[in-house]
Amino acid sequence: MVVHVRVTPRGGRDAFTAGTPEHFAARLAAAPVDGAANAALIPLVAKAFGVGKRAVTIQSGETSRLKRLHIVGDPAALAVCAANLYGSPP
Repeated sequence: MVVHVRVTPRGGRDAFTAGTPEHFAARLAAAPVDGAANAALIPLVAKAFGVGKRAVTIQSGETSRLKRLHIVGDPAALAVCAANLYGSPP
């Protein structure tokens, strides 16, 4: 599954939530220095989707606020997690 995420570094505590219809929103306490924000994003997304950290990779946007992430896992289960984050049925 590919998801789009808008990241806000130095956003207080870490949180992964529904954003707009185009992307999820992630607030990270980490600063965007030396890949710290990207390193904090991976486990946050993995936890939200119930997969291991190795199942989440950044496909594009390493230095951008808008990132495209690839999540490996059961597509049906990932779709249910995504729908739950948005508060709607899959």
